[in-house]
Amino acid sequence: MLIDFNDNVSLIQCLKNGNEKAFSFLVDKYHHGLCVYVNSLVNDKDQAEDIVQNVFIRTWERRKNLNSNYTIKSFLFKSAHNEFIDQYRKRKAVTALEKKYIEELDRLVERDDAFLEKLLIRVQREIQNLPPKCKEIFLMSKRDGLSNIEIAEYLNVSQKTIEYHMSKAFALLRQRANGDIEPTLFLLFGVRVSHS
Repeated sequence: MLIDFNDNVSLIQCLKNGNEKAFSFLVDKYHHGLCVYVNSLVNDKDQAEDIVQNVFIRTWERRKNLNSNYTIKSFLFKSAHNEFIDQYRKRKAVTALEKKYIEELDRLVERDDAFLEKLLIRVQREIQNLPPKCKEIFLMSKRDGLSNIEIAEYLNVSQKTIEYHMSKAFALLRQRANGDIEPTLFLLFGVRVSHS
């Protein structure tokens, strides 16, 4: 009988039973997305690979504890987030502001997976709904990690224009995503959440 690994419950059950094909399917399906996500946090492809590899190794080692009520995708992304935070704390002295975001993130992540997933989707949707120029500048800053000066040079506009669009983007996102916007942006784009 063919097992549909795309079915969350079947996949988790197979993993719990030590099915290596299920594990290969898991790695094939989520490796790239996790690497992209973690790289957006650490801005270092090799480190992102290491974190993702750790996540898969731990998932396999602790497969018997997997909960079939949770989506495996949420579990993997949450595990990647936790691994990133652990490494981040070890790697450098965390600034007070970053510490605040990490604590906020822990609070968000401790709520159920569905809440976190909805919040991420909502913030991503609100980013897509920003006015075109605003969205472009915001993503260049947060997703691509460019400074205001670099964006201004690239778009051939003044730095003041960039600052205006960034402030506007933050104001709109805050308004639409309530108080969870900063930690959520931290989760989506890593530690580059300042307005500068």
